[in-house]
Amino acid sequence: MDSLSAKEMSCPICCEIFKAPVLLSCSHSFCKECLRQFWRSKSTRECPVCRRRSSRDDPPCNLVLKNLCESFLRGRNERSSSGSEEVCSLHSEKLKLFCLEDKQPVCLVCRDSQKHHKHTFRPISEVVSSYKEELRFLQEKLKHREKIKGECVKTIQHIKSQAEHTECQIKLEFEKLHQFLRDEEEIAIAALREEKGRKNQRMKEKLEEMNRHISALSHTIQDIEEMMSASEVLFLKNFPAEMERVQSSQPDPGMASGALIHVASYLGNLPFRVWKKAQDIVQNTPVILDPNTAHPDLLLSDDLTSLRCTSNSRTLPDNPERFDEHSCVLGSEGFNSGTHRWDVEVKESSSWAVGVTAASNQRKGCDFFDTGVWSVQYRLFEESGFPVEQKLERVRVQLDYDRGTLSFSEPVTNTHLYTFTTRFTETVFPFFYSFSHLRILQVNCL
Repeated sequence: MDSLSAKEMSCPICCEIFKAPVLLSCSHSFCKECLRQFWRSKSTRECPVCRRRSSRDDPPCNLVLKNLCESFLRGRNERSSSGSEEVCSLHSEKLKLFCLEDKQPVCLVCRDSQKHHKHTFRPISEVVSSYKEELRFLQEKLKHREKIKGECVKTIQHIKSQAEHTECQIKLEFEKLHQFLRDEEEIAIAALREEKGRKNQRMKEKLEEMNRHISALSHTIQDIEEMMSASEVLFLKNFPAEMERVQSSQPDPGMASGALIHVASYLGNLPFRVWKKAQDIVQNTPVILDPNTAHPDLLLSDDLTSLRCTSNSRTLPDNPERFDEHSCVLGSEGFNSGTHRWDVEVKESSSWAVGVTAASNQRKGCDFFDTGVWSVQYRLFEESGFPVEQKLERVRVQLDYDRGTLSFSEPVTNTHLYTFTTRFTETVFPFFYSFSHLRILQVNCL
């Protein structure tokens, strides 16, 4: 059996190991079913190999060949079960080729079979090398997705932290407003109670005065009545003098004006007056920093109006909006029309840059300053910005989007620094770079 090859044990028609082989008079053998299909297609009983006509419609079974094939298949199965799997399951030949159409390894016998007619083959080693490249691609893809998964987990944790911190800051800011309103309420109620006490005291004094006048007048009337009942002549002599004394000593006091509470002074335009007074404690910052764009080395203040650079980078999600090379942060609001102005305190920064950048400008990598940036800078050494030689305390940025101008000046001395003239074609965002500390200054609300 070891000396027989799979090709010798294969049907010439299907090229597979014989199944129920039959023997023709010309000594050629075929699978019984293969021979029947061949004869039906040809409408004649001739040998598919030598074309000799068969005298029998039902050729006899080739028992010898059948037994050989069964023994051959048993041996092949035994070899497969013992670990020899690199042979063709049909022909027990080594698998040396790969069929590109069927996507499976085949032996040399399979290549010549009708099943793989006109198929394209490649050496197994060549295909394996190609598939290894595809496998490496899938492995890299898996690593990338695992990295994204890790970023998603970090982002979920950061969202939770952001929400908790933001909620805390909201409560603190509203508590300041609530405390201001409570203080104003107490001041208003205290003033009302003071006026109430003062005017109550005035009315009590007035009431005591009226009681004295009433008592004195009652006594005078009683004396005159007694005088009149004792002697009419005496009454007539003394009554005019008594009346003159009463009228001169006890003038009618009457009711003084302004006795009531001045309600209008407390309730009139009360919300407006409180709001106007709030301008002393509430100020507006024209540009608010966006923490989702801040480089991990930058720490932003709780009110998002200042930043400082630290050497201890924080672990933050690597979201697309965030800078990863330059210590930059963007404003939270972009501009695509109108005029805008903001002042930046730079006196504590050893290296800085302020200005605007296009919304589409790439924030990842080192190319941020190459295009789409209009700025003035101090000791930054980037070619895109206008360099400032002197150390400044403040920088004023004035953007006129519609006219296409961006001006920089020093507001303390009102010194003009530089003006860019361009045509803005997309939304621009304020941007800030600092190696130490920057602060956006507040402006009065009115």
